[in-house]
Amino acid sequence: MKRLVLILMMLAAPVWAVEPDEVLENPALEARARDISQGLRCLVCRNESIDESNAPLARDLRLLVRERLVAGDSNAETVDFIVDRYGEYVLLRPQATGANWLLWGAGPLMLLLALFGATLYLRARSRAPEPQDTALSPEERRRLAEILDE
Repeated sequence: MKRLVLILMMLAAPVWAVEPDEVLENPALEARARDISQGLRCLVCRNESIDESNAPLARDLRLLVRERLVAGDSNAETVDFIVDRYGEYVLLRPQATGANWLLWGAGPLMLLLALFGATLYLRARSRAPEPQDTALSPEERRRLAEILDE
């Protein structure tokens, strides 16, 4: 039983990235802070939220989120403040607006273009005439025999 508890504690270690001195006394504000920090990317760890990361920058961002919430900002205002400061890259789920539509649509668009190009290539290849096997002329046979004898 002790081993099972130890294994479960090791698996849950990233959840404990928020340190006790960061936790707000107000449970409602803390829940909002955890919700916001789960949607923000750690700029050091890349694909890890600041809620899961142990990096010093992630800690600073978690503290900044809590400061903004204690100051009275809404969730959207807090996220907007951090995005204004660090750029849209800080969002784990980027917004599909403006120039991001190009990024969101580029993958499916490239797939459709590749399928269209493959279709054209295969059609052109199927319409091409079959290569004809022609027999060697007497002169070519003589030359080939000379080459093989050498």
